[in-house]
Amino acid sequence: MVKADIVAKVQDRARMLNREATAVVESIFKIMKDTLEAGEDVKISGFATFKLKKKVDRMGRNPVTGEPMTIVARRVLSFKPSILLRKAVNGGIQ
Repeated sequence: MVKADIVAKVQDRARMLNREATAVVESIFKIMKDTLEAGEDVKISGFATFKLKKKVDRMGRNPVTGEPMTIVARRVLSFKPSILLRKAVNGGIQ
């Protein structure tokens, strides 16, 4: 499923024009993106939690040359589905 499919489903279910459904979907994604950029978690009850995890600098190796190198600190986005979503995906089996 791509963003256009989500827009089409919102349009059908909410009985709105395509441009309105597009605006709604874009707004939701922008709010989520801005919230995550600010370092806050996004929790959608009954669906999932999106969290930023901070990784610190660490030593690694260049896979081509084998030379040691520093892997710089970064933030990584994690997705944790809710129990309800896990059950739905697994047909009621957790």
